[in-house]
Amino acid sequence: MNYSIAIDGPAGAGKSTVAKEIAKRLGFIYIDTGAMYRAFGLYYLNNGLSLDDEELVNSKVSLVKIEMKNIDGENKIYLNNEDISLDIRTEEASRGASKVSVYTHVREKMVELQQEMALKNSVVMDGRDIGTVVLPNANLKVYLTASVEERAKRRYLEQTKKGMKVNLEDIKKDIEERDYRDMNRSVSPLKQASDAILIDTTNMEIEEVINKILNLCKDRGIEL
Repeated sequence: MNYSIAIDGPAGAGKSTVAKEIAKRLGFIYIDTGAMYRAFGLYYLNNGLSLDDEELVNSKVSLVKIEMKNIDGENKIYLNNEDISLDIRTEEASRGASKVSVYTHVREKMVELQQEMALKNSVVMDGRDIGTVVLPNANLKVYLTASVEERAKRRYLEQTKKGMKVNLEDIKKDIEERDYRDMNRSVSPLKQASDAILIDTTNMEIEEVINKILNLCKDRGIEL
């Protein structure tokens, strides 16, 4: 039997870190849907195409090939056979993902790919509309959130550790703008599913969040 765990929430709430570790401990496949949208956005940016032109974006969807692979225990994402695992972690790629994700044709393609993955494997999937659209019948739905200040701080520390020169206030502004776009878009807006469990991670350590979710899995009979 295949199980599915849906983890939703705004940018910087810790979804990817938590989902990746939950999948590892349960022996499930981790599907980073945010990375898939970032890859889409990166394709257009790298090719000098406008992300504001919905008709143009939709016309190029078939040219974008996205694959997720586990290489030596690490999740890697490939765009048209090129490893872009590091490239998609920039603020530019993040903004690109937010823009293309509002387009119906792009979302339909992504949802189709994500649902196919869940049918074939036990998965932990994180994103913005997993519990509401992609996996409405998931065995467990979690909505992670945190204050804007805490999320900006996390993103700042993450990027400075990678040697990037970033400004905390700029990151905070980007997060606020992205929250607004994600929560107010007409197609699959970010919102907590009615049957999702809310976890505010503002004052929690990662291990606390992971253990809380693993206990919820145990309560639901979700196991390897």
